[in-house]
Amino acid sequence: MQAQLIALDWGTTSLRAYKLGAAGAVLDQRGLSYGIMALPDMPRIIHGQLCEDRFELAFDEACGDWLDAQPGIAVIACGMVGSAQGWQEVPYCPTPTQVSGLGSQLQRLRSRRGVDVHLVPGVIQRSRLPNVMRGEETQVLGVLEDLPAERLDAPLLIGLPGTHSKWVQVIEGRIEHFDTFMTGEVYGLLCAHSILGRTQQRSEHFDLQAFDCGVQVALSDAGDLGVLSNLFSARTLGLTGQLSGAEQGDYLSGLMIGHELRAVAQAQRRQSAGAQLPEVVLIGSDALCQRYQRALADVGFSAVSQAPQATERGLWSLACAAGLVTSSFKDLRHA
Repeated sequence: MQAQLIALDWGTTSLRAYKLGAAGAVLDQRGLSYGIMALPDMPRIIHGQLCEDRFELAFDEACGDWLDAQPGIAVIACGMVGSAQGWQEVPYCPTPTQVSGLGSQLQRLRSRRGVDVHLVPGVIQRSRLPNVMRGEETQVLGVLEDLPAERLDAPLLIGLPGTHSKWVQVIEGRIEHFDTFMTGEVYGLLCAHSILGRTQQRSEHFDLQAFDCGVQVALSDAGDLGVLSNLFSARTLGLTGQLSGAEQGDYLSGLMIGHELRAVAQAQRRQSAGAQLPEVVLIGSDALCQRYQRALADVGFSAVSQAPQATERGLWSLACAAGLVTSSFKDLRHA
């Protein structure tokens, strides 16, 4: 199948490249560790000229052979590549944002190869405590592209667990509100650089019981004291022999995810005045989404699913909206 689009998900720590064919079918993909904070720094010859630009070097390594094989193919990129620290800054779109309309806001960057890279804008929520996203808006669109029309009108909560977890409220295709939790980053810091990590032992096995225990502590009366108080229990339960070193990491994970989801549920109940909690769609790695799905049930979210290929779908949809390619996932599904 002939490729129609090269789509890049270019974040802080990684770069994922997709070669997409008709209706967004994934023909090839690859992942590199060249996020915007970890770019290659070894100059090399690109198209007959010595190149030292680190973004150009990463771009060439990610998809240079694809571009050589098929000159003129369209390229689109989302994520931190469009941030102030990225290849070229793209202004944020303010909430409420109709995500399907972001395709008209792409900003073009001319690469040294002579290839135009179309950068996706992020979204900003202006308030007393501003919030921003770059890349997640594209994944949200990917979820909406795969929903039947009758489900688009109902309130939807999209969860994107990860380094900086996002919880995005979508109404009729608009990003109305979102919250960010630094759960993943803080968890990594605590395990690597705090006293809590001193007694932990690495384990390849996910301890369900220890994880569930952490979630339940967060949801209990003890959790009322807040996560900063509860965190110390990851040490004291080890000191008193109630958690082994191999269990402490999963307990800490459950504790932090439990507090995150407790806050999410409280906010949703407050906004809906006691109505049923909304449907949740998760986007992320299978292992992490399984943890969140397990904890979401404990918090009271009864309708939880996971969306595969949300990034690819969202990038394809934006490219369609911008006229870079033709036909959408929905066109294919309803043909």
